[in-house]
Amino acid sequence: MLQKRWVLKRAENQIVNHLNDVLKVNPILCELMVHRGINSYDAAKKFFRPSLDNLHDPFLMKGMDKAITRIEQAISQGEKILIYGDYDVDGTTAVALVYSFFEQIYQKIDFYIPDRYAEGYGISIIGVDWAKENNYTLIIALDCGIKSIEKVAYAKSLGVDFIICDHHLPGDELPPAVAILDPKQLDCHYPFKELSGCGIGFKLVQGFAQKQNIAPERYIRFIDLVAVSIAADIVPIDDENRTLAYYGLLQLNANPSCGLKALIDQSGLKGEVTISSIVFTLGPRINAAGRIGHGSKAVKLLLAETYDIAIVMAADLQLDNTERRTLDSGITEEAIALIDNDPTAIQKKSTVLYQPHWHKGVLGIVASRLIDKYYRPTIVLSGDNSIANGSARSVMGFDIYTAIESCSELLEQFGGHKYAAGLSLKTENIPIFIKRFEEIVSNTMEESMMTPEIEIDSEISLNNINTSFYNVLKQFAPFGPCNMKPVFVVKHVIAHGKINIVGENHLRFFVKDQSSNQIFNCIAFGMGNSIDLITDSKPFHLCFSIEENEWNGVAAYQLNVRDIKPATEISPYQ
Repeated sequence: MLQKRWVLKRAENQIVNHLNDVLKVNPILCELMVHRGINSYDAAKKFFRPSLDNLHDPFLMKGMDKAITRIEQAISQGEKILIYGDYDVDGTTAVALVYSFFEQIYQKIDFYIPDRYAEGYGISIIGVDWAKENNYTLIIALDCGIKSIEKVAYAKSLGVDFIICDHHLPGDELPPAVAILDPKQLDCHYPFKELSGCGIGFKLVQGFAQKQNIAPERYIRFIDLVAVSIAADIVPIDDENRTLAYYGLLQLNANPSCGLKALIDQSGLKGEVTISSIVFTLGPRINAAGRIGHGSKAVKLLLAETYDIAIVMAADLQLDNTERRTLDSGITEEAIALIDNDPTAIQKKSTVLYQPHWHKGVLGIVASRLIDKYYRPTIVLSGDNSIANGSARSVMGFDIYTAIESCSELLEQFGGHKYAAGLSLKTENIPIFIKRFEEIVSNTMEESMMTPEIEIDSEISLNNINTSFYNVLKQFAPFGPCNMKPVFVVKHVIAHGKINIVGENHLRFFVKDQSSNQIFNCIAFGMGNSIDLITDSKPFHLCFSIEENEWNGVAAYQLNVRDIKPATEISPYQ
């Protein structure tokens, strides 16, 4: 198991004391607030009581006026409009949201999801030709398009206009679209830069509704789709995303769309739907449509008008997801064998693997699995013709997009984020790309980035964990990037009673705080190999998050263990 660095966050005592005075809550909870940029009563109120009234004005986004004017023109002139989106969760939820909104007020509208295998990511020539052949004169592209310069120019030559709604990093040149909505444009002054692709679509329909005096309820009703996209695309859950995720989850739990309700039921998900359950349960099922079959299946599910229709579609996605898991497992085993049997691969600071027969639909998942095991920037490629396609994933702190960009002369195309990207290149260029990418990573990756890091919010005693403490802690949700579930450390504890290894190498035990005699149930997933650290009444340091676990109708607090270190270490921190 990989060794992890524990890094204790620091909070300015003066601000912690001020929050403690005005909010009258446990100082540890005030520390957590300071770590999240909360330094006043008003900031705390905005954080803990999100309001849709605080959403930013959509017209602050560059291109919004032009986009809405072009849509108004298309509607007034009876043009056919095509809603075009990527085949992943973010793209399919974006398409479902924008299509659902405009379909309420205009009938000459349809949607298009490219085929992952025949067309690849983003705007495709096949898709543009299909639009032209079917007399569409306006395409609204969601979660893609910011780098599709030639393809948008080609569409323009055919008399097909584009509105691009994207959240990926633009290049130096922008496509010749009628309007581009992307807060990451250098000259876009929209106050929040980290919306999901579906979030950009939401801002488009919000702007259109405001301009046309359409009641907010006619687009807010689709906010559950935005929450799903925020979770699955792993964008920061702060600022506007926190508000959208907060209200989206409320709707997802109280009154979800027929499609999402069927997906929840089909997956067997019990209890409250959270960001985590979207990431690990709902998101993979939506993604499976594009990975195994066609992404349009996911959109059709999300658009389903009755539960009876939706549950049949959800069952189909369940089958796709089962096949995806089988492929994922098999390819991951092959990839691990390739690395472990290659003495030079073990010494590298990056991983780039290519096998022509690997299924393109699971390459990103496999890359993430390899990072879990080896913890280094990873690219996994496949393709049995002259072009290989791949997915890249990174480790905390390392910008894999920039590293790939430095190899751009070897690539056919690429795009993505700091921590996740896609790329394609000629198979003949793979050997030199592997060498170049390793050189770039070796020269730019800091030593500290090579070890997984756990950020610790606070040291506590187990007697701090009580009902009033946990009730406030819950209100920090929804959790995700920029607002991760708080992680605590308790030092010099001992295991109490029987220690069990359960399931797939999970540790289950009770822990006792020697200073307070408090005892808590613990679960340490995948940490069976750490059993020797907690046996024979040896004291240890425990790193964990707190959750509520229900068993036989009785709820109790449980410590979800992130790591264990022997108390023989002078300090658990680095």
